[in-house]
Formats: sequence, C-alpha cells, structure tokens
Amino acid sequence: MQNILSGIRVLDFGRYIAGPYCATVLADFGAEVIRIEKLAGSEDRYVTPLTEEQTGDGGLFQQIGQNKLGITLNPMKEEGREVVKRLVKTADVVVANLPIETLQAMGLDYESLKAIKEDIILTHASVFGDEGPYKNRVGFDGLGQAMSGVMHMSGKDGEPRKLYGPWVDFTTAMMGAVGTMAALQHREKTGEGQLVGTSLFGSAILISSVTLMEQAMLQLNRVGTANRGQGAGPADTFKTKDGWVLVQSLGMPLFERWTKLIGEDHWLDDPRFQTDQQRGDHNHIISERMATWCAERTTKEAIAAMDEVRLPCGPVMSPQEVLEDPHLAAMGLIKKVPYPGFEDGVPLTELPIKMSKTDTSMKHRAPTLGEHTDNIMAELGYSSEEIAELRSKRVV
Repeated sequence: MQNILSGIRVLDFGRYIAGPYCATVLADFGAEVIRIEKLAGSEDRYVTPLTEEQTGDGGLFQQIGQNKLGITLNPMKEEGREVVKRLVKTADVVVANLPIETLQAMGLDYESLKAIKEDIILTHASVFGDEGPYKNRVGFDGLGQAMSGVMHMSGKDGEPRKLYGPWVDFTTAMMGAVGTMAALQHREKTGEGQLVGTSLFGSAILISSVTLMEQAMLQLNRVGTANRGQGAGPADTFKTKDGWVLVQSLGMPLFERWTKLIGEDHWLDDPRFQTDQQRGDHNHIISERMATWCAERTTKEAIAAMDEVRLPCGPVMSPQEVLEDPHLAAMGLIKKVPYPGFEDGVPLTELPIKMSKTDTSMKHRAPTLGEHTDNIMAELGYSSEEIAELRSKRVV
C-alpha cells in the first residue's frame, strides 16, 4: 500500500492532544513527523502513568507519539533558534498548539516561519482562536465542553456534567489534520503555504451547533437531562438486572418496533408520540416504561430481544469489559507495541480509518526522550563535536 503523505516532513511542537495528535494522524498517513520537546521532557510525556510506581513515559504520550521521531531542543536560546531555522528549512508543516505569544517568542509564528521558508504551512491550535476577547486565555479540553453549552445539556438537576474522555481535544486534532492535508493540496496546486487555525472552542461549538441553532430560533432554554435524549425516544440508559443498556430510537419505524416489542403498540396512535420531537418532549413517559421492561431482564436478555427487532442498543461497558470485547479484537483496533520498560507491549489504538489503497497502520512506537536528536542534528549539518557542545550548553 502507498503512504499518501510520504516525503512530507512535519515538525511537531505541540503539547498534550490537539496539536500532537494532529501530527500523529499525518504520520499515520505517511508523513515523517519530528516531535520537538523540552530537554527534561514535555509535561504530556508523563500523563497517565502505566506503572505502579507512576514513573516513566505515560499512556498519553505513547498514544500520540506513535510513528514519530523525537528530539529535545530549547528554542529560546540563540543556538536553539538556529536549530529551529535549519529544521524549518527542511520541513513542509509545523504543528503547534502553544499560545500565540509563545510562538512569537520561539520564532514559530507564521510570519517568522514564512521568512525562513516561503511555502511553509503552520497548523496552529489554540483554546479560543486568535481573535476575540478570549484569544489570550489558556485552558484544556474541559473549557470547550463548559463554554459550548454541552456540559449544561449533559447535566441533570441543575448540575453540569463533563464527559470523561477529551473529545474536544481529539476533534480539534482531527480538524487540524483535515485542514493541514487541504493546505498541502492547495500548495501542490499553487505553490503557496498558509496558516491553518483551529481551536478547542470552535470544535466544541461545532458539536453543539444544532442545540445552539434551536436555542437561537426558538429560545426554549432547555436544561440537562443527563443520558435522556430530548429530541427522540426511547433514547436513554436503563438499568437491567445486572448492568445498564443504552437505547437510541430515531424515526417512526424504530419507535414502531419498540412499541411492539414492549407491548405498547397502542402508543402508535397517541398524539403525544407522532414525531421524534414529540417523543422527545414526552420522553420521561417513554423512559419510565422502558425502565420497567429492562429491570425485568439481564443485559444480555434485553439486548438479544432488541437486536431481534433491530432496535439500536448496546451495553454500558467498563474499560475492562471493552478490552475483553470480541468485536474490538475482530476489528484489530488495538495493537500491542513494545516500548522500553514495557517489553510485553503497550496496547495502542490504531487510526480508525481503513483505506483499500492507502496504508494508515501504526508503523513504530513513540520515541524515548531525545531518541533521535543526534541523527537529526547530523542531518542538519552539525558535527558530533558541535552536537556535544550544544548538549553541554543545554540547547539540545
């Protein structure tokens, strides 16, 4: 299979997820990605320790560092700036999700990069974008959830609720990867580089867009109902004899199957339940009936009955149950990759995009701290003596 981005070099100055995973996706499509981090290791290298001693390279870094080369560098020193210039001259894309002032101080803002290489592409992720009253604020995934209306709508009884997984970060990373590949295509056609901007706030607003649209048009001032849907029914989580199940029904055909399954097909003529929105408006009635039905069955029994009539449903699974699920194994989404200190392998998740003509598989593990510094510096024209001197000065 071909690697569609073979020959493209990406410099990854990102931290945590939005920037680094954008670069990881580009690496999955064949780009050569060089991760540049602090001499002592950037903070995200140690997030989610995988040892009982809580030491060593963490799970987050091993997931978002796969398929990359790694060097250490202090770009705030004069000699470090020279290394950055040499790197940029060899690169096609720079990825960074640092504050704009930090980028300027490091010489990584778009104008500075463009002065080094005219057709460079800078993919810059920030919390709130580079315009507006919040542009200089810092934050993480949770701010996007909190300030997009999503936490409000996911809460219950007036208490907002944040989703455990960093979906805003990963959505922003994907947006950055899509924008970067479009920019590479634009450069292929015109010879021009450009600035690609993404933000956590923007990604969260996209996910919340239909709710915001409804509010703008109708001013319904909805409040959170936790797992219970407000635009269809049944759409909720239900407790069984031995666990929980999620049920999602959209459209009259699915509602008809559900009513017949539980013995309430007279509801098909009930004026309260004629459209998805009407069913959502009266979903407390639907959920109460479904809760009774589920409480009389085990999770396996409930799902088997709903599968029989093709009603969308599934068990609410713990992380351990996910790892043991046969469908996960069948799809090959998780691959055990050896890593120093974890010779039996660390279970990393492959890019969930499979293509018949393009190789998107994981190629190699994340780099240890500064693993490829000497090789890359030599490629840039530095002698072994110069590299040793820069190391003694804490430049690399």
